[in-house]
Order: sequence, then structure tokens, then C-alpha cells
Amino acid sequence: MQKYWGVILALLLTVSCKEEKKEMPEAIAQVPLEKPIIKKYGFNFEEFNILKDTIKNGDSFGKLMLQNHVDYPKIVKIAEDYKDTFDVKRIKVGKPYLILKSKDTLEKAQIFIYENDRINYTVVDLRDSVRAYTSKKKVKYVQREVAGVVKNNLSESLDTLGVDFAVTINLSEIYAWTIDFFKLEKGDKFKILYKERYINDTLYAGSEDIEAAYFEHKGKPIYAFAYQADSLKQITDYFDHEANNLRSTFLRAPIKFGYRLSSRYNLKRRIAYYGYKVRPHRGTDYAAPIGTPIIATADGTVTESTRRGGNGKYVKIRHNGTYSTQYLHMRKQKVKRGEFVRQGDVIGWVGMTGNTGGPHVCYRFWKNGAQVDPLREKLPTAEPIADSLKVAYLDYIAPLKTQLDCIEYQIFEDEPEKEDLITLNE
Repeated sequence: MQKYWGVILALLLTVSCKEEKKEMPEAIAQVPLEKPIIKKYGFNFEEFNILKDTIKNGDSFGKLMLQNHVDYPKIVKIAEDYKDTFDVKRIKVGKPYLILKSKDTLEKAQIFIYENDRINYTVVDLRDSVRAYTSKKKVKYVQREVAGVVKNNLSESLDTLGVDFAVTINLSEIYAWTIDFFKLEKGDKFKILYKERYINDTLYAGSEDIEAAYFEHKGKPIYAFAYQADSLKQITDYFDHEANNLRSTFLRAPIKFGYRLSSRYNLKRRIAYYGYKVRPHRGTDYAAPIGTPIIATADGTVTESTRRGGNGKYVKIRHNGTYSTQYLHMRKQKVKRGEFVRQGDVIGWVGMTGNTGGPHVCYRFWKNGAQVDPLREKLPTAEPIADSLKVAYLDYIAPLKTQLDCIEYQIFEDEPEKEDLITLNE
């Protein structure tokens, strides 16, 4: 009999547990759920009336505040005491802003939020004693892998893949010393690793610098990995898979990219206008729209910034005891004689001064006092990674190189074919 009582007790317990489980959802359903507090920019928007707009012509911080019942002394205090944080004179037309207003009949402005860009914003708290501070939206970083084959031009190929134009510029700058982007060929290949920024998981907010890249030009593979070899100067350079620096002492062109190489260095050039007589051309011409920035191809000191004869307005830079460069036909110079410039600094703008049939920059290159063809010169490269850092560098790039090698190319067969010799277009 005791044996049967044990079985009966076990069955009763089982039934009881099942009944409790059935009743639990009903009990939970009876408990009212509290509405979660959602904060934006650090504030509970449920506590305010919200005005969202953009700065328009004629708007000023003072005008917006007065329209929303802020006392004049508070406006003055923000303008004078928080100028370093929020310069009220520099709000720009088109920039978004929000005003969080009190929930009463007056609807007095309590908080002013100015979006400096997609990520950074400035808060002016007008409650009690006023204050201003800057902050950032929460950003999610997502790594992206991109790979493709050039058919028409690099810019168009990357655009087809939905890549931010800033990444295109970054890629061209990484390989500016090793690849002539005016002479890309159909069939050149590329792979890129970089991070994209997103606000609230969905709103695109730009891209980070490229972490690693691979470019195959004329069948020659060139890897590039971002690495900070000098921790004191905190300068990041790009090195290949053997720790060689991709940066050269000189850029290949005085314009970043996207413009046409219109005339090369040619000592036997003949021109119909002059009766086909030999008139040597000791420069390399890059055609570009008037106003296009002209950049220094290497660090150096400006020795001339003037206007003279057929050269028009020009700048000449001495880089060291061996090399000098000159940039002709400028619309306007940005630098003066004696000024030190860094590689990539804007030194002037494309124009048509002097003897020229169209807007371009004539780039001249001196070696040991004689003008030479910069596109044929084997230019000195920057220092490779120090031997003491090489092992750490190779360990760092190993997984990145593997990741690059595993990315498959995306090829779009329906793209129209164009000539083999292509240029990057803006």
C-alpha cells in the first residue's frame, strides 16, 4: 500500500506543477508593464515640447532664443562665457538644431541642441544657471570588406560597390607613391578593409581610415597595412607585407587625382603653331579646372613665389641639396618665399596665367640643377620599419593579410567597356 501512495503523491505533484505553470502567464499578464524611458542626447523627450528645425538665412542664436522666451542676460552669458565651447557667431545655415521647451502655455526654451555634424553636437542648458558642453552620439563601428576589378575607372568601380567617396580618396592617397592613378588599366584589382560608422545602428555617419588594402596593378600585387611605427610622433604610415614603407619622398603628381595628364616631359616636342619646330617641353602638364588645389609633392622650403613671363604665377620649392620642384600657371599662390611646406600642403590653385592654352599646372622637376622627367625618375622611398619593430609588425598584419586574401572579387559583367587607358574622374 505504501508503494501505491508514493506513486499517487508523485502524480499529484506533477499535476500541481503543470497547473502552476499554466497560471503563471495569467499572473504576469496582470502586472502592468512600465513604459521604458527613452533618452535622446541625454534627455527624456517626454518631459518637453520639441521643436526640430535647421538654421536658415537670417537666423542667429540670439534671435532663436528670444523667439522662445529666453531672457537676454542668459543669451549674453552663453555668448561671452562659453565662446570656446559654442561660438554663437559661427552657427551655419543648414545645420540641424532642436529646442526642448517647457510643457506649459509659455513653452520657454529649456535646452538648445546644435548638431555640429552627424556625430558631434553641442548642448546649451538654459535651466537655472546656464551652461554649454559638447558630446557625441553613440556610434557603432562595422568592419567592411570590399573587393572589385577596375573596368572603367577606380572611382566608378568603388561607387558601384556602394563605397563612400572618402574611401576612394583614402585608397588613392595610400598608393599615391607606388601607382600612377592616371594610368590604371582595365583588369586592375583591389581589396579594402575599413570600418563604417553608424548612429542608432542604421544611420550612416562616414568611414574610418583604411586598415588594410591590396592593389594589383599591371599584374603586380601591392599590400598596404596601416601601422604606427613611431609612437612618440603618433604618425601612422602604410607598409607592405615585407615592412617596406609605401610612402615615397615625392608624390607622383601635384594634384591629388581625378585630372588628366595632358602633356608629358618631351625634349623633342614639335608644335604646329610654331611651324613644327622643336620646342622642348621640360614640364609635365596636368589639366584641371580653374581653382583646383595644387599640392607640394614633398617637404621643402619655398624659394620663389612670384609671377614671371610665360610661367605666369608660380611657386618653386627646394626640397634638399638634390631636388627642387616648380608649379606654373597658377591662378593664385597660397605660400610665400621662405615658408616651409609639408608634402600634400596646398600651395596654390590651377589657373591660366602666362603662356597657356587652357587651365593646367605645369610641374617641373629638378635633380642636381637639371630639369628631368619625374615620371621616369626612381624616386627615393621613405624609411622602412625599424628592425626592432619588424617582428611585431609582421605578427600584427598576419591575420589582416589572411583576411584580405580570402575576400572574393565582385565583378559586374553588365558594365560598359571603355578604353584600356583610363583616368580617375571626380
